[in-house]
Parts: sequence; structure tokens; C-alpha cells
Amino acid sequence: MLNRKLRRPIVGLAACMLVGTGLAASPASAAVAGDPSFAPSTLATRLDAQFGADAAGSFIDSAGKVVVNVTDAATAKSVKAAGATPRFVSRSGAQLAAADNALKATLKTPGTAFAVDPVSNQVVVEVDSTITGAKLAEVEATVAKLGDNARIERTSGTLSTNISGGDAIYAGGGRCSLGFNVRSGSTYYFLTAGHCTNIGSTWTNGSATLGTRAGTSFPGNDYGIVRYTNTSITKSGTVGSQEITSAGTPAVGATVTRRGSTTGIHSGRVTALNSTVNYAEGSVSGLIRTTVCAQPGDSGGPLYSGTTALGLTSGGSGNCTSGGTTYFQPVTEALSVYGVSVF
Repeated sequence: MLNRKLRRPIVGLAACMLVGTGLAASPASAAVAGDPSFAPSTLATRLDAQFGADAAGSFIDSAGKVVVNVTDAATAKSVKAAGATPRFVSRSGAQLAAADNALKATLKTPGTAFAVDPVSNQVVVEVDSTITGAKLAEVEATVAKLGDNARIERTSGTLSTNISGGDAIYAGGGRCSLGFNVRSGSTYYFLTAGHCTNIGSTWTNGSATLGTRAGTSFPGNDYGIVRYTNTSITKSGTVGSQEITSAGTPAVGATVTRRGSTTGIHSGRVTALNSTVNYAEGSVSGLIRTTVCAQPGDSGGPLYSGTTALGLTSGGSGNCTSGGTTYFQPVTEALSVYGVSVF
């Protein structure tokens, strides 16, 4: 949903924060999350990498504990020794990965999205309000081939990219949100969604030029970067009043917050990682799925948890009145690709 109606300019760039090193030949790694409130997500991310397909995903339960899905006693013992709670499930990580890969190859219908859901131990395929009749029958037939490894869920509204964000930024007749201010050495940039940077080269805050697009990636990914050319603009390392000191990956079940130029600040929970969304413009993979609401104009805005930067608003369905589902491009990927860091 590209918002091409220019709104009242926002003076200044108060809502961004993210990186601290720049477009370099050797990409800088994302900072290690140092916020104590982010510790469960850090543990879950480490264990996902440690156990790989030997486990079937992880999540944070209602008590704040990290739960890791396992299918054998040896892995369960290792999970417990690592400080997490093992949970025996019927479907292995390899089974779910195979189902997810099958859908990536066969399900391209705009208005659908899918990801491994560690809580239900299945791949959940979401279909929006446009998937009806023959389209729905086709999706159901595709999912049915995966047996009980996958299931379909309906989502309200229409899955679409949401153009706008943190503080408002403008280009090509459209409005987005600034995600995070970042840097490489003494050169400053800001990150936003790739479907935003695709629409124009020169970006403003509605009254003053901010800078020029230095990179964009959409579809496939959904991130872009703009180099500041206006030296009089103050680059804040915060999101609103929230200081950002690092970047990381959240766990399923973690509480997260989003800021956008249309709807302001809203919070929710992570429901899946590595989601694939089939937008009308093309497919994007590797996204963070959440219960946080968003609307047109919030695109590109920051997703964060305490002092940790997490993602850039990509798109979703629903709104901030009735609720909905929103997807985010992981910020650590953009930081690595462009060789920049939060500051």
C-alpha cells in the first residue's frame, strides 16, 4: 500500500538508530546484544545455531523461559545442560525445513505467507482476504501435499507493503519511515525498507534534503540504505527517546516494539522467524513475523527491544484499530551487507 499523499512534514529526524560503521568492503558484524532484557532471545539464537536440524526450533514461553523442541533424549540432555527447557515434539527440524523449502518452491501466490511455528511444531501458511475460490483451492491443494507438517490460517485484511515510518521520509511522491541511523567510520547513513528505497533516489524529511540512495534490495529482501549528504542534519542514535546500543535477532515469543510515522509506537510478540511473504511485487524471505500492528506509512520504521535493534518494517495485514500481523526485515542482515553498525 504505497502512500503517495504527502503529509505535513516532520522537522528533524528523532526516530532512527542503528549502526556505527558504514559501506565497507568487509561488512561489520552486528553488535552483541547487551540489554539484560534481551538475554532470553540471545540464548535462543545461540541454541538454534548450536543444534540446527537436531532441534525443531525454540521460543520463549509465558514464564520467560527458553524452550527448545527436540525429538531425541540426547539432544534434550544437551538443551537442559545449556540452560533451556527441552520439549519433545513429533516433527523434527529437518521435516519442518523440508516442508518450508517445498513451499518456497511451489507457493508464490500473492496474499500468502508462511513460516515454521515452533509453538505448534508445524509450518503455518497464512492466507489473506484476497485468497478465495479457485485461488484458495489451489493453496489448499499445495499445503495438503505436506500432510500434518503444515496448516492454513486466515489473516484479516490484505498482505501488502506499508509505505511510511519512525520519522517521516519522502521520495518519489511517497512517504516512508526512517529505520535506524547507521555509520561506517565518519560516513553516516540511514536504513529503511527496500520497497521504500526502490521508489526514489533523493530523500527528504519533507522540507530539507537528507541524502541519496546508496543501495536497495526488494523483492527477495526488503532493505535499503541512504547516505546523508546534508551535514546540518543531526543524526540521532535513538528511536524516539529509546537509546539503541546493539543489534540482534529476537526469539519467538519475545516482546518487541515498533515505531512508525503513521501510527507511532506499538508493541507485540514475535510469532515466527524466517517467514516468507508473497507480496504482489514479489516474494521476500527471512522475515520476522509479529503481532505488532502497522499501517501504510509505517514501512521502513524500526523494530526493537529495549536497547537492541531488530528489524525494519516490511508489510503485513490488518491495522492498528482491529489488530493484524506485521513482518520485519531483520536488521542484522542489512548491517552485514552494507558494512555499517548502530551507534
